[in-house]
This record gives sequence, structure tokens and C-alpha cells, in this order.
Amino acid sequence: MVKAEAEALIDRPVTRVFAFVAEDFVRNYPRWSPEVELMEAVTEGPLQVGWVGRQVRVDKGRRTQSEFRVVAFEHPSRVCFEGLDDPFRIRYRFTPEGARTRVSFDFELDRLNPGAMLFLGTVRRVVQSSAERMLVQLKGLIEDEVTG
Repeated sequence: MVKAEAEALIDRPVTRVFAFVAEDFVRNYPRWSPEVELMEAVTEGPLQVGWVGRQVRVDKGRRTQSEFRVVAFEHPSRVCFEGLDDPFRIRYRFTPEGARTRVSFDFELDRLNPGAMLFLGTVRRVVQSSAERMLVQLKGLIEDEVTG
């Protein structure tokens, strides 16, 4: 199993941060996760439990496509996704700290293809580094664009 966790303290209220991440997910996700080349809704309408999206990613030159489903959507405290094609889980948690918001992110991938198992340590380091970089990017975008 591959896991990654990251946190960021964002200088904006929890409702604004949640809206940027969860309510505007299709538009904003590729902006804080630059490996995402294409992000689209499969299900029409706003994110909610059961909503399905599709992404195309390019990670270290490897292009992949996956579909995922929203499995938890609790305004303004959390949104969680699970892969439909691949065994991954992604969780965003939003905790108010006064006028700021702590965003906690975690990622789990249940299994790798056999060839990648040879490089498990490297894969874990790359995934952790990506999670940390993504939260730095998210914090910068929100603090630059979202008014308090």
C-alpha cells in the first residue's frame, strides 16, 4: 500500500476554502494538481455523494486515465473520493482555526502493478512529495484569489 498525507493552514475561513476545493472542484483541481491534464464531470450537477468524475494525469511522463466517485461530502468539513478503475482513496478534511482553515489531505493506493513494486520506496517518496507540493499550491491559489 502507498500512503501520503499533507496539511496546510490557509488564511481564509473554512466555508471559502471548502467552496474552492469541493464546490469548484472540476475547475480548480487541475490548478492545484498540475499533473492533471484533463478533469471532467461524468455526472451532471454539483459534487455530492455518488457524483463521478474522470481525470487524465501525466505523472513522470506516464499518462493515465481514471474515474472516481464522491463517497463523502459534508459541507464544510470533508470531501472524499474513491477510484472506480484503480483502488485509491483521497480525503480532504477542513478544520476551522479561527479565521483560518487547516486542510488535511490523505491519499491511499491499495496496490501497485507488479513492475512498480520493484520501486516501492521511490513510489512512496514521489507520492508524498506530490501531496506536499499540491497542498502548497492549493494554499497559494486560495490565499491569492479568495477574499476573506
